[in-house]
Amino acid sequence: MKISIPKTDSELKIDVLSELKYEPSVAITDIGVLVKDGIVTLNGFATSHGEKVNAVLAAKRVAGVRAIADDIEVKLPDSLRRTDGDIADAAVTQIKWQTAIPPGAVQVTVADGRITLEGEVEWGYQRGAAEDAIQHLSGVKVVTNLITVKPALAPIVILKSIKAALKRNALLVARKIQVEIWGNKVTLRGRVRNNIEHDEAERVVWAAPGVFEVDNQLKVEWIL
Repeated sequence: MKISIPKTDSELKIDVLSELKYEPSVAITDIGVLVKDGIVTLNGFATSHGEKVNAVLAAKRVAGVRAIADDIEVKLPDSLRRTDGDIADAAVTQIKWQTAIPPGAVQVTVADGRITLEGEVEWGYQRGAAEDAIQHLSGVKVVTNLITVKPALAPIVILKSIKAALKRNALLVARKIQVEIWGNKVTLRGRVRNNIEHDEAERVVWAAPGVFEVDNQLKVEWIL
Protein backbone atom coordinates (compact mmCIF):
# COMPACT_ATOMS: atom_id res chain seq x y z
CA MET A 1 0.00 0.00 0.00
CA LYS A 2 1.33 3.39 -1.00
CA ILE A 3 0.57 6.58 0.89
CA SER A 4 0.11 9.48 -1.52
CA ILE A 5 2.05 12.70 -1.06
CA PRO A 6 -0.35 15.42 0.14
CA LYS A 7 -1.09 18.11 -2.40
CA THR A 8 -0.40 21.73 -1.63
CA ASP A 9 -3.42 24.02 -1.38
CA SER A 10 -2.43 25.59 -4.72
CA GLU A 11 -2.31 22.20 -6.43
CA LEU A 12 -5.63 21.22 -4.90
CA LYS A 13 -7.25 24.45 -6.09
CA ILE A 14 -6.06 23.81 -9.65
CA ASP A 15 -7.45 20.26 -9.55
CA VAL A 16 -10.82 21.38 -8.16
CA LEU A 17 -11.14 24.11 -10.80
CA SER A 18 -10.24 21.58 -13.49
CA GLU A 19 -12.88 19.13 -12.24
CA LEU A 20 -15.51 21.88 -12.12
CA LYS A 21 -14.61 22.82 -15.68
CA TYR A 22 -14.90 19.14 -16.68
CA GLU A 23 -18.42 18.90 -15.20
CA PRO A 24 -20.78 19.94 -18.05
CA SER A 25 -23.64 20.98 -15.75
CA VAL A 26 -21.53 23.59 -13.93
CA ALA A 27 -20.75 27.11 -15.20
CA ILE A 28 -17.18 27.46 -13.93
CA THR A 29 -17.08 31.20 -14.65
CA ASP A 30 -19.64 31.84 -11.89
CA ILE A 31 -18.03 29.74 -9.13
CA GLY A 32 -14.98 30.57 -7.04
CA VAL A 33 -12.70 28.17 -5.18
CA LEU A 34 -10.70 28.80 -2.01
CA VAL A 35 -8.50 26.16 -0.38
CA LYS A 36 -6.89 26.14 3.05
CA ASP A 37 -5.35 23.09 4.71
CA GLY A 38 -7.14 20.79 2.26
CA ILE A 39 -10.57 22.29 3.02
CA VAL A 40 -12.28 23.61 -0.11
CA THR A 41 -14.71 26.53 0.00
CA LEU A 42 -16.96 26.96 -3.02
CA ASN A 43 -18.56 30.36 -3.49
CA GLY A 44 -20.20 32.39 -6.23
CA PHE A 45 -23.48 31.67 -7.97
CA ALA A 46 -25.39 28.82 -9.59
CA THR A 47 -28.43 29.13 -11.82
CA SER A 48 -30.20 26.17 -10.18
CA HIS A 49 -30.13 24.02 -7.08
CA GLY A 50 -29.07 21.10 -9.27
CA GLU A 51 -26.01 22.98 -10.53
CA LYS A 52 -25.06 23.81 -6.94
CA VAL A 53 -25.34 20.13 -5.96
CA ASN A 54 -23.27 19.02 -8.95
CA ALA A 55 -20.53 21.55 -8.17
CA VAL A 56 -20.15 20.15 -4.67
CA LEU A 57 -20.13 16.57 -5.99
CA ALA A 58 -17.43 17.49 -8.52
CA ALA A 59 -15.22 18.97 -5.81
CA LYS A 60 -15.68 15.86 -3.65
CA ARG A 61 -14.34 13.70 -6.48
CA VAL A 62 -10.94 15.38 -6.34
CA ALA A 63 -8.23 13.43 -4.54
CA GLY A 64 -6.90 15.23 -1.47
CA VAL A 65 -10.04 17.20 -0.59
CA ARG A 66 -10.56 16.86 3.17
CA ALA A 67 -13.85 18.75 3.46
CA ILE A 68 -16.05 21.17 1.53
CA ALA A 69 -17.74 24.38 2.62
CA ASP A 70 -20.62 25.14 0.27
CA ASP A 71 -21.18 28.90 0.06
CA ILE A 72 -22.67 28.85 -3.43
CA GLU A 73 -25.81 30.97 -3.79
CA VAL A 74 -28.56 30.05 -6.23
CA LYS A 75 -29.57 32.97 -8.46
CA LEU A 76 -32.30 32.08 -10.90
CA PRO A 77 -32.31 33.78 -14.31
CA ASP A 78 -35.67 35.14 -15.46
CA SER A 79 -36.07 32.23 -17.88
CA LEU A 80 -36.01 29.72 -15.01
CA ARG A 81 -38.25 31.54 -12.56
CA ARG A 82 -41.49 29.74 -11.70
CA THR A 83 -44.30 30.38 -9.27
CA ASP A 84 -44.25 28.46 -6.01
CA GLY A 85 -47.45 26.74 -7.13
CA ASP A 86 -45.80 25.48 -10.32
CA ILE A 87 -42.78 24.22 -8.36
CA ALA A 88 -45.02 22.50 -5.81
CA ASP A 89 -47.03 20.76 -8.55
CA ALA A 90 -43.86 19.58 -10.26
CA ALA A 91 -42.34 18.37 -6.97
CA VAL A 92 -45.45 16.40 -6.00
CA THR A 93 -45.52 14.78 -9.45
CA GLN A 94 -41.85 13.82 -9.30
CA ILE A 95 -42.26 12.24 -5.87
CA LYS A 96 -45.35 10.31 -7.04
CA TRP A 97 -43.24 8.82 -9.83
CA GLN A 98 -40.78 7.42 -7.28
CA THR A 99 -42.03 3.87 -6.70
CA ALA A 100 -39.80 3.55 -3.63
CA ILE A 101 -41.82 6.19 -1.76
CA PRO A 102 -45.20 5.14 -0.28
CA PRO A 103 -48.11 7.25 -1.63
CA GLY A 104 -48.92 10.16 0.67
CA ALA A 105 -45.86 9.65 2.88
CA VAL A 106 -44.19 12.94 1.89
CA GLN A 107 -45.63 16.46 2.08
CA VAL A 108 -44.21 19.34 0.04
CA THR A 109 -44.16 23.02 1.00
CA VAL A 110 -42.72 25.72 -1.28
CA ALA A 111 -41.94 29.32 -0.35
CA ASP A 112 -39.92 31.64 -2.62
CA GLY A 113 -38.44 28.69 -4.50
CA ARG A 114 -37.41 26.92 -1.30
CA ILE A 115 -38.80 23.42 -0.94
CA THR A 116 -39.39 21.78 2.43
CA LEU A 117 -40.07 18.04 2.55
CA GLU A 118 -41.90 16.58 5.56
CA GLY A 119 -43.44 13.26 6.45
CA GLU A 120 -42.45 9.83 7.71
CA VAL A 121 -41.00 6.78 5.92
CA GLU A 122 -39.66 3.40 7.01
CA TRP A 123 -36.28 3.47 5.24
CA GLY A 124 -33.49 6.00 4.94
CA TYR A 125 -33.15 5.42 1.20
CA GLN A 126 -36.79 6.52 0.79
CA ARG A 127 -35.94 9.79 2.52
CA GLY A 128 -33.05 10.29 0.11
CA ALA A 129 -35.13 9.29 -2.91
CA ALA A 130 -37.64 12.07 -2.18
CA GLU A 131 -34.88 14.69 -2.12
CA ASP A 132 -33.17 13.31 -5.22
CA ALA A 133 -36.46 13.44 -7.10
CA ILE A 134 -36.89 17.20 -6.77
CA GLN A 135 -33.47 18.80 -6.31
CA HIS A 136 -32.94 19.32 -10.06
CA LEU A 137 -36.35 20.86 -10.74
CA SER A 138 -36.33 24.19 -12.53
CA GLY A 139 -36.93 27.13 -10.20
CA VAL A 140 -35.74 25.41 -7.02
CA LYS A 141 -33.30 27.41 -4.88
CA VAL A 142 -33.01 25.33 -1.71
CA VAL A 143 -34.20 21.90 -0.55
CA THR A 144 -34.74 21.23 3.17
CA ASN A 145 -35.39 17.58 3.99
CA LEU A 146 -37.29 17.17 7.27
CA ILE A 147 -38.61 13.69 6.48
CA THR A 148 -38.18 11.35 9.44
CA VAL A 149 -37.57 7.60 9.45
CA LYS A 150 -39.78 5.78 11.92
CA PRO A 151 -38.15 3.03 14.02
CA ALA A 152 -38.80 -0.37 12.50
CA LEU A 153 -36.30 -2.62 14.26
CA ALA A 154 -34.45 -2.89 17.58
CA PRO A 155 -31.09 -1.03 17.59
CA ILE A 156 -29.06 -4.25 17.98
CA VAL A 157 -30.72 -5.68 14.86
CA ILE A 158 -29.98 -2.49 12.93
CA LEU A 159 -26.34 -2.57 14.10
CA LYS A 160 -25.81 -6.18 12.97
CA SER A 161 -27.42 -5.41 9.61
CA ILE A 162 -25.14 -2.41 9.01
CA LYS A 163 -21.94 -4.23 10.00
CA ALA A 164 -22.78 -7.12 7.68
CA ALA A 165 -23.51 -4.73 4.80
CA LEU A 166 -20.21 -2.87 5.32
CA LYS A 167 -18.28 -6.14 5.41
CA ARG A 168 -19.64 -7.40 2.10
CA ASN A 169 -19.22 -4.05 0.30
CA ALA A 170 -16.40 -4.27 -2.25
CA LEU A 171 -15.64 -0.55 -2.03
CA LEU A 172 -14.99 -0.49 1.72
CA VAL A 173 -12.42 -1.79 4.21
CA ALA A 174 -14.93 -2.61 6.93
CA ARG A 175 -12.37 -3.27 9.67
CA LYS A 176 -11.37 0.41 9.56
CA ILE A 177 -14.92 1.60 10.16
CA GLN A 178 -16.48 1.63 13.62
CA VAL A 179 -20.25 1.70 13.91
CA GLU A 180 -22.05 3.03 16.99
CA ILE A 181 -25.79 3.19 17.51
CA TRP A 182 -27.88 5.02 20.06
CA GLY A 183 -31.57 4.50 19.60
CA ASN A 184 -31.94 4.91 15.85
CA LYS A 185 -29.01 7.29 15.36
CA VAL A 186 -25.88 5.75 13.81
CA THR A 187 -22.40 7.24 14.18
CA LEU A 188 -19.53 6.20 11.91
CA ARG A 189 -15.92 6.60 13.05
CA GLY A 190 -12.58 5.53 11.65
CA ARG A 191 -10.70 6.16 8.41
CA VAL A 192 -11.42 5.71 4.73
CA ARG A 193 -9.23 6.09 1.67
CA ASN A 194 -11.18 8.75 -0.23
CA ASN A 195 -14.44 10.71 -0.41
CA ILE A 196 -16.10 7.99 -2.47
CA GLU A 197 -15.65 5.53 0.42
CA HIS A 198 -16.76 8.22 2.89
CA ASP A 199 -20.06 8.68 1.04
CA GLU A 200 -20.50 4.97 0.29
CA ALA A 201 -20.27 4.06 3.98
CA GLU A 202 -22.97 6.62 4.77
CA ARG A 203 -25.13 5.31 1.93
CA VAL A 204 -24.86 1.79 3.35
CA VAL A 205 -26.02 3.02 6.75
CA TRP A 206 -28.98 4.93 5.32
CA ALA A 207 -30.04 1.75 3.49
CA ALA A 208 -30.61 -0.05 6.80
CA PRO A 209 -34.22 -0.16 8.04
CA GLY A 210 -35.05 2.08 10.98
CA VAL A 211 -32.10 4.51 10.71
CA PHE A 212 -33.30 8.11 11.00
CA GLU A 213 -30.03 9.94 11.66
CA VAL A 214 -26.43 9.38 10.53
CA ASP A 215 -23.43 11.17 12.03
CA ASN A 216 -20.59 10.48 9.60
CA GLN A 217 -17.32 11.23 11.40
CA LEU A 218 -15.14 9.14 9.09
CA LYS A 219 -11.78 10.75 8.29
CA VAL A 220 -10.46 10.72 4.74
CA GLU A 221 -6.75 9.82 4.69
CA TRP A 222 -6.27 9.54 0.89
CA ILE A 223 -4.38 6.25 0.73
CA LEU A 224 -3.94 4.90 -2.79
